[in-house]
Amino acid sequence: MNKLELVTALKDKTGVSKVEAAKIVKTFFDTMADTLATGERVEVRGLCSFFVKEYKSYTGRNPKTGEKVTIAPKKLPFFKCGKELKERING
Repeated sequence: MNKLELVTALKDKTGVSKVEAAKIVKTFFDTMADTLATGERVEVRGLCSFFVKEYKSYTGRNPKTGEKVTIAPKKLPFFKCGKELKERING
Protein backbone atom coordinates (compact mmCIF):
# COMPACT_ATOMS: atom_id res chain seq x y z
CA MET A 1 0.00 0.00 0.00
CA ASN A 2 1.33 3.41 -0.91
CA LYS A 3 0.37 6.84 0.43
CA LEU A 4 -2.35 7.44 -2.19
CA GLU A 5 -3.93 4.05 -1.45
CA LEU A 6 -3.88 4.90 2.25
CA VAL A 7 -5.65 8.22 1.54
CA THR A 8 -8.26 6.39 -0.54
CA ALA A 9 -8.86 3.77 2.18
CA LEU A 10 -9.26 6.51 4.81
CA LYS A 11 -11.70 8.36 2.55
CA ASP A 12 -13.74 5.22 1.89
CA LYS A 13 -13.89 4.05 5.51
CA THR A 14 -14.64 7.42 7.13
CA GLY A 15 -16.59 9.29 4.49
CA VAL A 16 -14.31 12.35 4.58
CA SER A 17 -13.33 14.00 1.32
CA LYS A 18 -10.16 12.98 -0.49
CA VAL A 19 -8.60 16.38 0.30
CA GLU A 20 -9.35 16.01 4.02
CA ALA A 21 -8.05 12.43 4.03
CA ALA A 22 -4.83 13.58 2.32
CA LYS A 23 -4.39 16.31 4.97
CA ILE A 24 -4.87 13.77 7.77
CA VAL A 25 -2.33 11.34 6.30
CA LYS A 26 0.17 14.15 5.62
CA THR A 27 -0.23 15.52 9.15
CA PHE A 28 0.23 12.04 10.63
CA PHE A 29 3.44 11.32 8.73
CA ASP A 30 4.84 14.85 9.15
CA THR A 31 4.26 14.66 12.91
CA MET A 32 5.96 11.26 13.08
CA ALA A 33 8.95 12.52 11.08
CA ASP A 34 9.25 15.68 13.21
CA THR A 35 9.12 13.61 16.40
CA LEU A 36 11.83 11.24 15.16
CA ALA A 37 13.96 14.20 14.04
CA THR A 38 14.02 15.43 17.66
CA GLY A 39 15.22 12.00 18.78
CA GLU A 40 11.94 10.94 20.37
CA ARG A 41 10.27 7.57 19.94
CA VAL A 42 6.93 7.07 18.15
CA GLU A 43 4.83 4.19 19.43
CA VAL A 44 1.51 2.94 18.08
CA ARG A 45 0.37 0.40 20.69
CA GLY A 46 -0.26 -3.03 19.24
CA LEU A 47 1.11 -2.06 15.84
CA CYS A 48 4.70 -0.84 15.89
CA SER A 49 7.23 1.63 17.17
CA PHE A 50 9.75 3.84 15.43
CA PHE A 51 12.94 5.04 17.06
CA VAL A 52 16.30 6.54 16.16
CA LYS A 53 19.60 4.72 16.69
CA GLU A 54 22.80 6.73 16.93
CA TYR A 55 26.04 5.35 15.53
CA LYS A 56 29.45 6.67 16.53
CA SER A 57 32.20 7.44 14.05
CA TYR A 58 34.34 4.46 13.03
CA THR A 59 37.06 3.49 10.59
CA GLY A 60 35.94 1.45 7.61
CA ARG A 61 37.53 0.29 4.38
CA ASN A 62 36.84 1.12 0.78
CA PRO A 63 35.97 -2.30 -0.72
CA LYS A 64 37.57 -1.49 -4.09
CA THR A 65 40.90 -0.07 -2.91
CA GLY A 66 41.18 -1.38 0.64
CA GLU A 67 41.93 2.19 1.74
CA LYS A 68 40.89 3.16 5.28
CA VAL A 69 38.09 5.73 5.46
CA THR A 70 36.50 7.45 8.44
CA ILE A 71 32.76 6.95 8.64
CA ALA A 72 31.03 9.97 10.19
CA PRO A 73 28.62 9.55 13.11
CA LYS A 74 25.04 9.15 11.99
CA LYS A 75 21.48 8.58 13.15
CA LEU A 76 19.13 6.13 11.46
CA PRO A 77 15.41 5.48 11.98
CA PHE A 78 14.32 1.96 12.92
CA PHE A 79 10.98 0.15 12.94
CA LYS A 80 10.01 -2.49 15.49
CA CYS A 81 6.92 -4.61 14.95
CA GLY A 82 4.42 -4.86 17.83
CA LYS A 83 3.26 -8.14 19.37
CA GLU A 84 -0.33 -7.83 18.10
CA LEU A 85 0.84 -7.14 14.54
CA LYS A 86 3.13 -10.19 14.62
CA GLU A 87 0.23 -12.34 15.80
CA ARG A 88 -2.08 -10.93 13.12
CA ILE A 89 0.44 -11.62 10.36
CA ASN A 90 1.28 -15.12 11.58
CA GLY A 91 -2.36 -15.79 12.09
